Amino acid sequence: MSRILNLLLVLIFISACSFNKNSKFWTSSSILEENSITVFTEIFPKEEALKKEFNSGLKIKLTTKPVNTTSANDHLNNNKRLNFDGNLKKLSQYRFSKIDNFNQYQPEISFFKKNIIFFDNKGSILKFDDNSQLIWKKNYYSKSEKKQNPILSLVNNGKYLIVADNIAKYYMLDVRNGNLIWSKNNLSPFNSQIKIFKDKFFIIDFSNTLRCFSLKDGNELWNVSTEKSLIRSQKKLSMVIIDNFLYFNNSIGDISAVDINKGKLLWQLPTQSSLIYESAFSLQTSDIITDKKTLFISNNNNQLFSIDVKTGSFNWENKINSNLRSTLVGNYLFSVSLEGYLIITEKRSGNIVRVTDVFQNFKPKKRVKIKPTGFIVGLKNLYLSTSNGRLLIINIETGKTISTLKITNNKISKPFVQNKNLFLIKDNAIIKLN
Repeated sequence: MSRILNLLLVLIFISACSFNKNSKFWTSSSILEENSITVFTEIFPKEEALKKEFNSGLKIKLTTKPVNTTSANDHLNNNKRLNFDGNLKKLSQYRFSKIDNFNQYQPEISFFKKNIIFFDNKGSILKFDDNSQLIWKKNYYSKSEKKQNPILSLVNNGKYLIVADNIAKYYMLDVRNGNLIWSKNNLSPFNSQIKIFKDKFFIIDFSNTLRCFSLKDGNELWNVSTEKSLIRSQKKLSMVIIDNFLYFNNSIGDISAVDINKGKLLWQLPTQSSLIYESAFSLQTSDIITDKKTLFISNNNNQLFSIDVKTGSFNWENKINSNLRSTLVGNYLFSVSLEGYLIITEKRSGNIVRVTDVFQNFKPKKRVKIKPTGFIVGLKNLYLSTSNGRLLIINIETGKTISTLKITNNKISKPFVQNKNLFLIKDNAIIKLN
């Protein structure tokens, strides 16, 4: 009954407010800095989807100080502006046995100092040095488990490496030598990011249950269950941590807030109304990101939400069709739609500042089959990877695609940056460029 009541409240909210002025298109001046707030004039109907360029002549100037790395254990999930401006010459490949059905997954690299940690098709964990040399290889799966080709999620805190997989196993290694410290099994496979926080770590499983485990021995400390889905989505779920509170999404679009110390649910916000509840079976959401005051999440139902972290209420909603993690830089929210448009939004007002077509160099017949797989914002350029193995280099100031680099003919992962190198994962190797 509580879910039905929540859905009715959402419907009332939507019908009463529709899309507020912050969810529409707006005109602008010729150049903006990232922390500016500009008054705009509406030019398009409020229900029109983002499928064409807007303010393409507008130049964007970034002044925020860059950071040096992307981290899987970043509690805010915001890649920020990265200190990367490489010439993208291939340096080396970290090879491993081919991962079956790579197109279905979103694997991530775990970085440790100058080393990278990843896995192969049989669940072996591999640690490489900066010269692509294998430091150690460890496998803690039985013969029957190896035949299931486990897909691993990895994260480390500089001392321990936490591993969780899609066959319901989770365990902890010494990140320096790969030795096993403890190993456990869950009731349901895992399908989310892992976050380490002090002496605990958190994962969401396929039953849409957030589980809190002890870092010391892997014992479960508490769990918070949300509504189950009839269909298992392969899209990873996400979470962010602000102080002692954790915010996470489930596979049917609900956003929940939990008190980490008590394991208590504080609030829950459905993002999918009962009118489109059936579409939740095919729902694919982006990672949640936050600036500690607001949560941002988008999906493939043409929705980008801004949500207040304290109240769990909507600030604004825009019609942006994306299951990719957005990036916050100052007051700008960078998003890339599934149709291949780079969209820049003011995070506080929700005003759309500029839309540029970054897929315009693809031929129309091929374009409809190509999807973006992830991006990062660098010093001068935005780097966008695609499902057909291309890396697009896009000028941030103009929003124009300045070059396209062929990595392979198949899907590559979102880009990662570490020590001023850019990494991309394909089905049998990690490519390092600078």
